[in-house]
Amino acid sequence: MLNEEVLNKQVNFDEVDTQAVTAVRMLSMDMISRARSGHPGLPLGAAPMAYVLFSRHLRVDPSFPQWFNRDRFVLSAGHGSAMLYSLLHLSGFALSRDDLMNFRQLGSKTPGHPEYGVTPGVDATTGPLGQGIGMAVGMAMAEQHLRASYNRPNLSVVDHYTYALCGDGDLMEGVAAEAASLAGQLQLNKLIVLYDSNDVSLDGPLSNACHDNVAERFESYGWNYLRVADGDDLAAIDQAIRTAKNNQSGPTLIEVKTQIGAGSPNAGTNKVHGAPLNSEDLAATRAHYHWECDPFTVPATVHERFMTTIKARGWASHQEWSSVITRYSTYEPQLAAQFAQGISQTLPADLKATLPTYYKKDDLASRASGHEVLQRLSAAYPNLWGGSADLFSSNKTNVAATDRFSKDNPTGKNLWFGVREFAEAAAMNGIALHGGTRIYGSTFFIFSDYMKPAIRLAALQHLPVIYVLTHDSLAVGEDGPTHEPVEQLAGLRAIPGLTVYRPADGNETAAAWLEALKATDHPTAIVLSRQGLPTLPKPASRVHTGVKRGGYVVADAQRVAEGILIATGSEVQLALAAQKKLAELGRDVRVVSLPSFERFNAQPAAYQEQVLPHQLRRRVAIEMASSLGWGQYIGLDGALVTQDQFGASGQGAAVMAMAGFTPEAVVDAYLKLN
Repeated sequence: MLNEEVLNKQVNFDEVDTQAVTAVRMLSMDMISRARSGHPGLPLGAAPMAYVLFSRHLRVDPSFPQWFNRDRFVLSAGHGSAMLYSLLHLSGFALSRDDLMNFRQLGSKTPGHPEYGVTPGVDATTGPLGQGIGMAVGMAMAEQHLRASYNRPNLSVVDHYTYALCGDGDLMEGVAAEAASLAGQLQLNKLIVLYDSNDVSLDGPLSNACHDNVAERFESYGWNYLRVADGDDLAAIDQAIRTAKNNQSGPTLIEVKTQIGAGSPNAGTNKVHGAPLNSEDLAATRAHYHWECDPFTVPATVHERFMTTIKARGWASHQEWSSVITRYSTYEPQLAAQFAQGISQTLPADLKATLPTYYKKDDLASRASGHEVLQRLSAAYPNLWGGSADLFSSNKTNVAATDRFSKDNPTGKNLWFGVREFAEAAAMNGIALHGGTRIYGSTFFIFSDYMKPAIRLAALQHLPVIYVLTHDSLAVGEDGPTHEPVEQLAGLRAIPGLTVYRPADGNETAAAWLEALKATDHPTAIVLSRQGLPTLPKPASRVHTGVKRGGYVVADAQRVAEGILIATGSEVQLALAAQKKLAELGRDVRVVSLPSFERFNAQPAAYQEQVLPHQLRRRVAIEMASSLGWGQYIGLDGALVTQDQFGASGQGAAVMAMAGFTPEAVVDAYLKLN
């Protein structure tokens, strides 16, 4: 067996390497041709740089794709998925020839764009341009933090690179700019991005839409910049990656000048970006590369080259790491246990016991109680870290016992994402994909709109990230309609796989945090108030059970209920006040808190019936947000006290009263029901 030092030794490229590059190109064309769908331009142009990365540098173990200390690779230009699948197949991942032949077919392991959890060896779901760069930044942040937190002399348990491959379209996206700026600020020197620079975008020449000086732009962010003038020059690409790996001052962008669709009749034009080659063009391309193999077939020498480079290097690296872990467990048992807990996403057994309990005398904004909860959780669960988009003082999501995460203090747990909400959410996805920690991020609820594409990708990838979104309603008041959320709750609830909690008091907030941390296969949004929320008239233990189930009875009717008031967040207090007024009028109603639609809808029908009995058709939904979605709970006979227009600027109480969020308005809405 060759050791890793031999495998990493610089050697010249030969004819077999040239054949291997062509094999990647032609397998990709075979896949796209058979599917009659796909993007041939990137695989034909970028295959040389991807092959050099895989064959000479990338440390992955195809027999164990989730090996923790592997290098990460993100194909940010996800439309080039055929190239990635070709590389994974040839490298020995569990991706068969039949899988390649089923490219872009229903239920296949080779979907149109890379999907995490579907294809072995795919480290991130990509396709929405720019987000792959953001996720790669998050992965590099996690590596830097874990390396500083756990490595000890002669015991290096976290030490790897994060690579990404992007295109012109990626770099035009705003999220790429946000993420690149953040990466430069943090000096993530183990992040290397290969830029497939071909000067063509989907509609035509790049110059029609963009004239950036990419080198100066990235250098201004604090990146190192390298350029390879010929995208077919394997040795030059190899040397550039080696130089980047030796850089200690920050991340590196390697611009590789390529020709889109290289070797095909329409090379260098947008015609080859996203349309399969027709039979004549495919034949001409095969002839250009002197490729005579049958479709989905490559020479044995190419297979052997992949096995003796990628697979051998990865296996050797994995075995060496396993021996380090064994020694680490002996010499650093406490750290080893914590490290293993982070990788397995296991929570401390007594985590609930560490949470604060709130009583009748307490009247805290849920962002304030959330801050107290977070301090307790952070102390009890050292793998938890997170940050804010320049709003720590408002979101209350900083942890007092730790410092800012930075190049000089990589063990810090307070992440200063800056005013970069999209990059924040994308980086959070990357941190979660990397593993080893639990990540949360925060901003004003209204600015979740900037995060939403990345929240959607978190849900699509089943990532247990946590969003803390404060200043949740019209009660923001003086900041006016630009900062008062209206449609955001409905928007987040519409994302499949995302669980949303809008707590009504401190105990509901603590319960929401606990449930968010218990989640291992989906993201969670916790939506918190700026204004004070009195503690609900319910024991904390009952509240925890109710929040876990998404909804529960806060205050039942004194005798026999004739109707139900249903609310979330601060409006539960409004419902309780309206309940008292209705009682004075001889009308007996139940009050239900519904902090999470998703959790409530997942409960057995018997429990849902217990909370919202079918025979009680007089129902009023109360929420300072869009009415969209409430029909499922109030039916055709119910009423809405909701907000379907933008707010106004003024004192919070005045704005709420103007919008009809008063006990009297709730009572009036109820009394109008049949």
